[in-house]
Amino acid sequence: MLALISSSTKTVGFWSAVLATVSSITYILGQLAEWMGFLGSQGGPESASTPLGIVVLLTPSLLLGSSFLVLVVSIHQLAAPERKIWSHAAVAFATVYTALISIVYFVQLTLVMPRLARGQIEGIEVFLFVPFDSFLYAVDILGYSFMSLATLFAAMVFTGRGLERLVRLFLITNGLLLPFIALQMYYHPLIWIAALWAVTFPGATWSLAILFRRATTNTFGSENL
Repeated sequence: MLALISSSTKTVGFWSAVLATVSSITYILGQLAEWMGFLGSQGGPESASTPLGIVVLLTPSLLLGSSFLVLVVSIHQLAAPERKIWSHAAVAFATVYTALISIVYFVQLTLVMPRLARGQIEGIEVFLFVPFDSFLYAVDILGYSFMSLATLFAAMVFTGRGLERLVRLFLITNGLLLPFIALQMYYHPLIWIAALWAVTFPGATWSLAILFRRATTNTFGSENL
């Protein structure tokens, strides 16, 4: 059984879930456009992004990191006392995810993209985001591996039927993508299985938005810490 939450937790949980959903779908649409060559790259998952592609893909991705972390904190507040060990672990993994991917995307948007647009990449080669073959790509997939762990632990909070069961299913499925995300640098075709994230993640966040919308608030507005 989920804990009663304050109205502020309900509001923050709902809107962070909405923002995470919108950000992820915006990224997914941008990624499809990039793989189809509409953003100036050669197309496909192994082509490096153009300056336009970096902006289109990584701006929503940067917003996704923070919104997902706030959403997981909201899940921690929603968790029943005996389930908070799972939600606390989810917060820890979500924090690592957000820190890692935020560094990657901020560096790309502020350091790499302007110089790439000017054709001045000398001295920043190590920071270029080359799929399957660069330092920052490795950091990025490590970050998303931690996201998978966060969703796997967060799934343990939801034990009920109906909407809770749907949330749990999406979170677990997203968590089970971990090996396909983490190991794709060794075997590139794993990215096609990892791409199921485009279904499991927005499915989880949107169902969580509905769950927070329907959540029961306590009378006095105190948090269950």
